[in-house]
Amino acid sequence: MIARAAALYFALVFGAGFALGTIRVPWLEPLVGERAAVMIEAPLMLVAIVLAACFIARRSAGRIGTRGLLAAGAAAALFVLAADVAVGVALRGMTPAQVFVERDPVSGTVYYALVALFALAPAAFGRRARPS
Repeated sequence: MIARAAALYFALVFGAGFALGTIRVPWLEPLVGERAAVMIEAPLMLVAIVLAACFIARRSAGRIGTRGLLAAGAAAALFVLAADVAVGVALRGMTPAQVFVERDPVSGTVYYALVALFALAPAAFGRRARPS
């Protein structure tokens, strides 16, 4: 159950990020630069994270509980980081270390904050979804 929730949560948010990336990279980045493009995309990703976390919490909270939702969020966040490494290495010719350390200081901080929120959001919304 936890693995299924993690995979679905990852797929929902990664899919949104992938779709937004197809707009951000070829069209928005050349106009405003990488930092500004990422900062424009960040609120949209926040909405995607909240919607997906609420969906996962409503769907799974009763079966796996808050700890299970926390585990699902953490696993999904690891999937995101692994996907970032795969894309960085395969498509951008980076080393795994470069994927993590060669980020813009501003947009990179926002990115890692969103990943942390992504990990915690299902449990946070799951607590709200479950009756006390």
